Parts: sequence; structure tokens; C-alpha cells
Amino acid sequence: MIFLIFLRLLIPMDDVQTDHLRAYGLTYWVLEQGLDAEWLLNYRDGSFLLPSLDAVKEEANRRGVYYEEITEDQVNDIYALIDRENMDRVLLEKAPKIAVYIPEFEGPWDDAVTLVLEYAEIPYDRIWDPGVLKGELSRYDWIHLHHEDFTGQYGKFYVSYRNASWYKKTLEVNKMTAKMLGYKKVWQMKHDVAEKIKEFVGNGGFLFAMCSAPITLDIALAYQNVDIVPKEIDGDGLEPDYQTKVNFDNTLAFANFQIIPSILIYEHSDIDVSQEAFRRGPRTKFVLKNFYAKRDVLPTILVQNHTKFIKEFLGQDTGFRREKLKSNVIILADVPGTDEVKYLFGEYGKGTFSFLGGHDPEDYTHYVGDPPTILDLHKHSPGYRLILNNILFPAARKKKLKT
Repeated sequence: MIFLIFLRLLIPMDDVQTDHLRAYGLTYWVLEQGLDAEWLLNYRDGSFLLPSLDAVKEEANRRGVYYEEITEDQVNDIYALIDRENMDRVLLEKAPKIAVYIPEFEGPWDDAVTLVLEYAEIPYDRIWDPGVLKGELSRYDWIHLHHEDFTGQYGKFYVSYRNASWYKKTLEVNKMTAKMLGYKKVWQMKHDVAEKIKEFVGNGGFLFAMCSAPITLDIALAYQNVDIVPKEIDGDGLEPDYQTKVNFDNTLAFANFQIIPSILIYEHSDIDVSQEAFRRGPRTKFVLKNFYAKRDVLPTILVQNHTKFIKEFLGQDTGFRREKLKSNVIILADVPGTDEVKYLFGEYGKGTFSFLGGHDPEDYTHYVGDPPTILDLHKHSPGYRLILNNILFPAARKKKLKT
């Protein structure tokens, strides 16, 4: 009698894993091949279960990803443990189509998401204002925004960098693009781009944003069609009664905030906590929240990690003031005992958004012009794992959020 033994590949995501970041890329590659994959939430820190095929093993070896070949009996033992504990199994159905919002002319800084996408070998497309306004987001499942300014103030870099060649080039390209698209002002174009991104989420898209993008996106949505750009930037100054025209019902995550109109102050609004975070210093940790995996599947996915305590990293917007969050926003991580919410999640329409404060998870103070992080030196970065959780998030078969 012949007995067939079926095997699977377990990709553990605890401390035995040799490359946490490329493990996500391997799982994405399996989905691209039309194969099945499972995400074992809270089991060995969010492990993956893949088919045991020679091609998959070869790919894992090429990427330096550690795996364990296990039998169906061992798989069933894992399933039984998951049924008993605060764990869950999520079927990953397809490789999501990814877009990254990248300006035609990039400033002298890197983007943590594009760095990790390229390191993990996960394909993505670039998209910018003309494509967004033409409706090209409908081609994608997921979009990322990073060090962008949707208020039309060019990152509030005027005081420090107005004479820099890259800053002048940024103004030139944006003004030319706005004119080409029929706008008199760059801020008008950016506000419409913000609305298109919100529409994308409402139609079922997945939005992930970091650094200055989350706050400036919501500012643009709150002040839709209202000029809040200082005269030093576009010549005519803010509308005199701009404060009375704010509409917090139109934002995704934040409300009851005040913008900072002064060109002399780097901050866009009082949502951000960068100054407080800077005073706390680089030894600060933010802490991931715990969720009930079988009920709160979506936030559980987003906090899978091999540690709950992650080192702080700054950005133009480092974190979000707790009192400025809308009531329906779920806090995924914060700095306990402070006003700082580092990581959040929400639903809008048929889609979802998640915002992560800070610029680069492995560079505490990433200044303009600093070299990009070398991820070969940070294969086990828990901060970069948060980004990759978001990238695989659209692949998961969803259960309704009950929190």
C-alpha cells in the first residue's frame, strides 16, 4: 500500500527567520504564481504557510528566507492550536496591484516604502498627479503616499531651501503640471488629487501613508477649494476667512485641528507631535496594540510583528495627536502615557486607510539629503515589517471588523 505524504512550507516570522522582509516578498511571489498562501495571525509572530513545491523552495533559498517543511499532520496541529488561542488563519487570495505616488521630479530624500518594495522584490508602478486625476487609480488595489504635501505648500521648505536647485525644480515641475491640467494654482490641483485619493478608498481601495502625507492629505480634504497657501509661496496669500470654511466631515482620520499658516514654522498643523517626540529622544519606543484575532482580523493583520516595542523614528510628521483623531479611527500603536499615536487604521466607504507617522523606521532623524537606508543591514526591522503588513493586507480575504 502506498501512502502519500503531503507537505507544506512554513515560513516562520519569529526570531528564527533569516530575512523577515524578504519573507513577505516570497509570499507575494507565490500569489503571483496563482498558488495558495495562508497568513497565520499571531502564530509564531505572523507566519506564512505556502505550498511545498520545488519552485517555491528554490525561490526561498534565492532570497535567503528560512522555511520549515512540515507534514499535513503538523499543519493540522497548528490549525488546532490556532482554534484554541488568540490566533487566526487568513487566506491570501491574490497579489495586489500596487501604486506608489511619486512626483515626476523627486526631492533629495528616499521613500521607505519604495526601498522595502525593491528589497523584497515586490513590483509596483509609479503614479503622480496627471495619472490620479485621469482616474488611473482604478487599475490598482493599493496606493502609498509618503513625504508629500497635498496643501500646495511644497513641504513648507521655503524658509530653509528656497534657493536650493531641487526646490526650484520642484516648483517649476508642479506649476507646469498644474497649468497643463488647467489649474491656475498648484494647491487647486493638489486638493483635487486628494479628493481622487479619497474617492479611490471609498470605492474599495487600500491607502497607506507615512510622514507628511497623512496630515496634509486630510488638511487638503478639510479645506477643499480654500486657499491656505502663504503669499511667499504663491503670491496672493490665504483667504481672509479661511477658518470659517473648514469641513472636518470631509476628512478621513483627523478633526478639530488648526493649521499653522506661518511660513516660518515647518509644521502644517497642530496634529503632529514631532517636537514632543524629539524632546523624548531616540530611546523612546512605541508599542503595538493587541487585538482579538478571530474578531478584529484587519487590525490584527496590520500589527503582525516579532516584537511589540518598536524604536521611535522622526519625520516631518512623526505621530498624530490623540485628541485630533476621529472617533471611528482605530489606534494600532502609540507611545504610552503621551499624546502620540504612531500608527492608525480606519475604514471609509468600501475601502480602508492606515497611517504611520515618521519617515524611515531605521533612521531616527532622516534629514533632507541623507543617503537611503541599506536594508541588507536591517533584514529584521520591525518598523519595516509594519509597511509590509500593509502591502499584503489587500490580498487577505476580509472578515467584517467588529471593534
